[in-house]
Amino acid sequence: MAVQLPETVRTFVEENLVDRHGTNSEKWDGLQAEFGATDLLPLWIADMEFAAPQAVRDALVARVTTGVYGYSFTPDSYYAALADWMQRRHGVTIQSDWVRLTTGIVKALYMMVDWLTAPGAPVAVMEPVYYPFMHAIEDQGRKVVSANLQWGESGWQIDFDELEQVLAVNHPRLLILCSPHNPVGRIWTADELRRVLSIAEKHDVIVVADEIHQDFEVGGPRFTSALAVATPTQMRHLVVLNAASKTFNLAALNNGNVLIPDAHLRADYDQYSQRVDNVAGTMLGQIATEAGYRHGEEWFDHLLDVVRFNYDHLRDVLADGAPQVKVADLQGTYLSFLDLGAYVDAQDIRDFVQNQAHLAVDYGEWFAPTTATCIRLNLATDPQIVDEAARRIVAAVRSAK
Repeated sequence: MAVQLPETVRTFVEENLVDRHGTNSEKWDGLQAEFGATDLLPLWIADMEFAAPQAVRDALVARVTTGVYGYSFTPDSYYAALADWMQRRHGVTIQSDWVRLTTGIVKALYMMVDWLTAPGAPVAVMEPVYYPFMHAIEDQGRKVVSANLQWGESGWQIDFDELEQVLAVNHPRLLILCSPHNPVGRIWTADELRRVLSIAEKHDVIVVADEIHQDFEVGGPRFTSALAVATPTQMRHLVVLNAASKTFNLAALNNGNVLIPDAHLRADYDQYSQRVDNVAGTMLGQIATEAGYRHGEEWFDHLLDVVRFNYDHLRDVLADGAPQVKVADLQGTYLSFLDLGAYVDAQDIRDFVQNQAHLAVDYGEWFAPTTATCIRLNLATDPQIVDEAARRIVAAVRSAK
């Protein structure tokens, strides 16, 4: 039975939904390679089934039809569009000279670890967390040290005592912060961010804040950038990463921003990046980003309506049919984190999800050993897909009893 959609959600879906089969989509066409099956409903990988805003597509077409794809520079208008968006959406004032470009936020994470730490050094994170954080650390011969988040009656929280202890005992030079947090969906409050920055400052730790999901304010507090709460002293040890790739579905265009407010830290990064990677973003990625920031706001606001609807509907279906599934409160990102542990043991989770529910998801064990009974679902998709996924989970729970 088709889900009844509010008019704004229905209109957005009708105008923007795309069938991604046969487009070399990793999410859809890569199921066999990742999961060993092709009959799974894909809700993994954080990209969307929605076409980018029309203004983005028009800007790309205009450039592509020139037929010239030679060397280019980044125009001042790009930096102005980024600054205008951050001020308008989040009340953050940035300077153009803070911004360095990158070919992606995961690439930037690898560069941050390589730039700021030595082989064998500890790097702090807060697990469960986006698994490329750990890859960027361990692939380069560093050691992950984690101050684990805690999931209690009030939702996912930072354990500040553990964070203090991890930094004091291990003496990392770098803490990678995920804000909003993927996968648990928290938007850290201004007070929480101040405490993180204060503890890091006390232990002389540089904070790299991955804020790629900054625009997804789904519920709860408004997003606060670390740039908005850092003191002048803390700004000397702060780097922020963001991009338009989640906001406008541009991941394959490989463009992101590295914001370094401190001049001395920025100069050091410039020397480093000249040695290891002289590619600063991509022409088409910059064109798409600027067009999105200038003309994609209405499209994005309607997308948020879809994500909110999908989250509410997912919770309703699960509460009715599988009430012991724990669904994390979704404040930021478009990713819902569920704990199935009341119904299935960790060692059986893949069989339950793939063979019983026939879903392709991001498994909780990818984010931390402590969340092995959890799964992450992508809600930036067709509401009918979310409805089907929720009902498959309910059916699998009932058949397992």
